[in-house]
Amino acid sequence: MAVVNKINELTRDFAGMRVPVKVTVDVEKKTFEVEVGTPTTAALIVKELKISKGAQQPGREAVGNLSLEQVIKIALIKKNDIRAKTLKAAVKTVIGTALSMGVTIDGKSPKDILHEIDEGVHDEVFKEYESEWR
Repeated sequence: MAVVNKINELTRDFAGMRVPVKVTVDVEKKTFEVEVGTPTTAALIVKELKISKGAQQPGREAVGNLSLEQVIKIALIKKNDIRAKTLKAAVKTVIGTALSMGVTIDGKSPKDILHEIDEGVHDEVFKEYESEWR
């Protein structure tokens, strides 16, 4: 029962989502360790938007709209899994997933937001979250 309680405690923030969990048991010492991964980027987007799934025809229909701050939040959650060197690179990865799901960013096409990021339009927003990336 202790293992289940520990898993429930560690996965509380991801309620209702599939989360990879690794349990290592030391039979001799009668101890265990629980490692919890993070849900997929798509699952985090679905949770953030409170939708059931992405668009049937991404690019032709939009199922929801994320703010850039929400995208950054998802990138920070996925920080260890994305393996991006910078916050901007991680955000671009999340935006790529949003594009394939039919999700707009700040009411714009994800492609437009990617161009704006490359042009430095959102640098001030990134500066606010840069300390959390390290």
